[in-house]
Amino acid sequence: MKLPYFEGSVFCLPLRDTGFARGVVARATKRGKVLFAYFFGPRLRSKEVVKLDDLHPENAIFCSKFGDLGLINGEWTMHGKVPEWNRAEWPMPDFVTCDPLGFLKPRLVRYSDIDLFRTEAAYWIDDDRGLPTDSVAGSGAVERRMTNLLKAAPNDRN
Repeated sequence: MKLPYFEGSVFCLPLRDTGFARGVVARATKRGKVLFAYFFGPRLRSKEVVKLDDLHPENAIFCSKFGDLGLINGEWTMHGKVPEWNRAEWPMPDFVTCDPLGFLKPRLVRYSDIDLFRTEAAYWIDDDRGLPTDSVAGSGAVERRMTNLLKAAPNDRN
């Protein structure tokens, strides 16, 4: 099956209350299933006209590894590619794993830039440094997270 996305693809995901948010696929595996993306506000009222030229990783409000089901089943819609896509400008960040009981220090995890499943380094750190959590979210979890992040954002677009 031909995958509907590739690195640099821009997509819209539905928010759980109203509107849409944008995302950019920054890393994709050859067989699909797990991706890494940057996600952006503001909330869009419509997914009919989606701006592509204002997306930059430093403006993302969330980034995560996630399952591609929303893109495969069409609930998340494709809207083109970031103009002049350059993979090096959209880095794969370090992630953190935290002990939910607080007994262990946080653990920094660094993945290969070309393989989302290959760990290149992992070591204990003193605090989580605000790093993204080392997990793979389902599409529904990403929708809920983005809905919550954009609730306080009053300036909708289009």
